[in-house]
Amino acid sequence: MRRFTPRLVLLVLAFLSCSSSGQRKELHRGQSPFTLITVTEDREGRRYLQFDESGALQSVVWPGQPKKLELAYTRVSMVALAFVPKPQRVLVVGLGGGAMPMFLRAVLPEAHIDVVDIDPDVVDVAKRFFGFREDARLKAHVADGRAFIEAKRPAYDLIFLDAYGPESIPEHLGTVEFLASVRARLTARGAVVGNVWEYPPNPLFPSMLRTWQAGFTQLYTFEVANAANRIFVGVPYPEKQTRQALETIANKVEKAQGVPFDLSALVVEGYADATTRKELTGQVLRDAPAPAAPPPAPESKPSPPAP
Repeated sequence: MRRFTPRLVLLVLAFLSCSSSGQRKELHRGQSPFTLITVTEDREGRRYLQFDESGALQSVVWPGQPKKLELAYTRVSMVALAFVPKPQRVLVVGLGGGAMPMFLRAVLPEAHIDVVDIDPDVVDVAKRFFGFREDARLKAHVADGRAFIEAKRPAYDLIFLDAYGPESIPEHLGTVEFLASVRARLTARGAVVGNVWEYPPNPLFPSMLRTWQAGFTQLYTFEVANAANRIFVGVPYPEKQTRQALETIANKVEKAQGVPFDLSALVVEGYADATTRKELTGQVLRDAPAPAAPPPAPESKPSPPAP
């Protein structure tokens, strides 16, 4: 895992925490196999999940109210439903407090939803403190996201990649080879949604944009107001998805699925076709090449017989 600590990240993290850094009661603090996990609760009943000591919020959840998505990026991520309004199978990589999978379970009661997280303690904390519950249609899996995707399983209509942080990008989840595996796990009209931090604080943002352009036939991005996140939506087919067409579908989804926020406005205000967007810097991210095999040892020639 590559770590980044530019000074400007502190400004971003301060913004993320400013509205929620008042008096909060600590409910849990523990070291997992991967990170320090902290859970706090404010006076109104919202619960907050944080990893390590960075101060960045991983999840904010109203327990028992799955349709209330508190963090702006989680709401913008649901523009995915304008691309695939009636998904039958959904995969979420990165559980956190479970805000997005619980929302999807509430608005898509007939869909099968898999959630995968590498950290068993994160799954446990989501269940103990955030109201995350598995059932016949919502399943949590403790596994590496790439290994889970590359295993043989039925295709998904929607895949959410929510494993990228402001200071840490799992290298094996950011390469064009990984995105090829994700695309191979999609249905023909499916979509992949990524929550990607911009620069600053993420110095890899231009490269991640180029990598997603290389990984998908069409790429769209959506701004998250007053935040350093940008939502990527990659699709495997060539037909353009216009702002107007997506707005129309989002309006229908709001009414049919009971989405409690203005999904169509998020589409209209944030939409950009990034399929051919050019970056001044950045390069396609690739898996590290396998170590070269050592050259074979030269064959030894038999010694001539003694005279």
